[in-house]
Amino acid sequence: MRFLSILIISFLALTGCQGPSDLKLPSLIGDNMVLQQKTDAKIWGKALPGHKITVEASWNKSAKTKSSEAGKWAVILPVPEAGGPYTLKISSNDTTITVNNVLVGEVWFCSGQSNMEMPLAGWPPNDTIMHSSQTISSSAINEIRLFNVQKKISGEPLEDCIGKWEISSPETAAPFSATATFFGRKLYSELKVPVGLIESAWGGTPSESWTSSSALENCGEFVPEIKAIKESVPLLAVYEAWLHSLEQVVPSAAGVDQYKDLKFNDETASSEQYSDSEWPVIELPSQFEKSTGEFDGAVWFRKQVELGPEMTGKDLILSLGPIDDMDRAFFNGTLVGSTEETGKWQADRLYDVPASLVKAGTNLISVRVIDTQGGGGIYGAPEKMKLTVKNNSKVYLPLNGEWKYQPVAEYSGSRFYLFGLGKNDFKTIKRPVSLGAGTPSVLYNGMVKPVVPYTIKGAIWYQGESNVSRSAQYDKIFPAMIQNWREEWGLPDFPFYFVQIAPYVYSNVDSTESAFLRESQEKALKLAKTGMVSTLDIATVMNIHPPDKKGVGERLAMLALNNDYGVKYNSIGPVFKSVTIEKNLARLKFDNAEDGLVGKGKNLNEFEVAGTDGKWVKAKAEIAENEVIVSSPSVSQPVSVRYCWRNGSEASLFNKAGFPAWQFRTK
Repeated sequence: MRFLSILIISFLALTGCQGPSDLKLPSLIGDNMVLQQKTDAKIWGKALPGHKITVEASWNKSAKTKSSEAGKWAVILPVPEAGGPYTLKISSNDTTITVNNVLVGEVWFCSGQSNMEMPLAGWPPNDTIMHSSQTISSSAINEIRLFNVQKKISGEPLEDCIGKWEISSPETAAPFSATATFFGRKLYSELKVPVGLIESAWGGTPSESWTSSSALENCGEFVPEIKAIKESVPLLAVYEAWLHSLEQVVPSAAGVDQYKDLKFNDETASSEQYSDSEWPVIELPSQFEKSTGEFDGAVWFRKQVELGPEMTGKDLILSLGPIDDMDRAFFNGTLVGSTEETGKWQADRLYDVPASLVKAGTNLISVRVIDTQGGGGIYGAPEKMKLTVKNNSKVYLPLNGEWKYQPVAEYSGSRFYLFGLGKNDFKTIKRPVSLGAGTPSVLYNGMVKPVVPYTIKGAIWYQGESNVSRSAQYDKIFPAMIQNWREEWGLPDFPFYFVQIAPYVYSNVDSTESAFLRESQEKALKLAKTGMVSTLDIATVMNIHPPDKKGVGERLAMLALNNDYGVKYNSIGPVFKSVTIEKNLARLKFDNAEDGLVGKGKNLNEFEVAGTDGKWVKAKAEIAENEVIVSSPSVSQPVSVRYCWRNGSEASLFNKAGFPAWQFRTK
């Protein structure tokens, strides 16, 4: 018997039959993927320890390995030049996973904040995209593949993300990054090879969120915050385990309506019979994070109001001001209005309340708000919150002030975790250090690190608005982030192209904080294989989300085509080179203007000059012999010149290729 057992064990060892392998792939290795051509690509996954794993590609390459004691495995697979479709077969002793419709081409990582996240469909009505309709309708392009990394905050680096590769179509392109889409379409039209775009973006986020903790510590930034996060990791694991034990709701639809009509086992919260006596109190208008800490999800608000005869039995208008992001509003338990499309966070809520619902004495207003990123809640001006008699604006009741509130679901990883209204442990569960999308390193951990094993060509980046007030710090953080990514990917010189933030009224139109941030961005060009495009000419000064994402995406693509693919393009305007002072004149020379300088409109504007007293005054500027001559009657001895140095500055100087001069100040 013992001899037989030894034979069986020996046979199992020789044949590799080790029982179930539990073979798994990360989300990035899946149907419709694009692999970077002419590279050694990493294919990886998980399996129980000690299992033999074979990866076979239909382009006649294969690799073998064995899963480690930690249950991980990885192989390096040589990838041919652009083409396909191919298949990959990943096999263990008991499982074979076939990955179908694999293309080989160019893969780019597309990241940043809202101007990168902003989808091709836009966020109407206030934030729209130029050329949106025709681009969406023509987006059935099999050779362009899209992967959207779902939003995820994490105190520790993660190994996988939520998302899947999709073939470009009107349905899949509409919710995908507009900037990335136009970038990818330009590459595809010129190179005629498959293009894979990986979007990893989150509106309102600073660059430190996208940078690893070690990189931030090495440049001496956010050290106390990172220490607190690390100390909170065990508590975070407990909280995550509790969260994942809850019932979950995953929005099933894509696009602007994906959060419509969601149910969180909370329907009774709108009822007059439901008791909110144990709910805490919040002052509205405000963002609910001031009371909850960093939190994305669903929160109920309730307020009882006393109505006199001047309003009883009359049609009313419930005015709540803007709500971030979506809402359902009830009057005495009846739904009177809802705004459940994404992108309406700036829109005022005005809902009709029929006279039949309005009674004398106590009436109940209840509102459920869903917020999926950044600050959330009923946050507008106090005077916008009111109950008004329809067609008689003089008769109204203010609604700002104390409301009862209760979180009922947390949003994380593109799903809702339901607290419910009964035993709601959110009030008592010990939460870790409050982590939000703006916390240092959390988006690197959750949305960059899981992508790092995937071989890419390069990255495009559109961010900076959230760091506008901290340009000196950005001087260190931004280049540290670029180097951090390159080191993590093991590609020390991958191309990194970024967008210089557009003119926008931050504090006011004449302040200069955004100019200093743009200058900080430009300093990152000291790093090899970086490039920058200016948006001084395609901005909307009163809207932080310029609609011309086609211009932005194509300029980024032109940088890549020119620098990395041998397709000659110029996407850069005149760049200040030198200044010569001649009596009361300043004579400016520019690089990248060999074909000539041109002005937009009748006069050059946004030039300023300062004398020995350091005071800046508006200056007259004119083009002469491919130089710009600057002067002011109030400055007899000019010392310095600057151009486009206000928040609201828009370009007036261009080269003949049609690209705007970069902002500058002479030293």
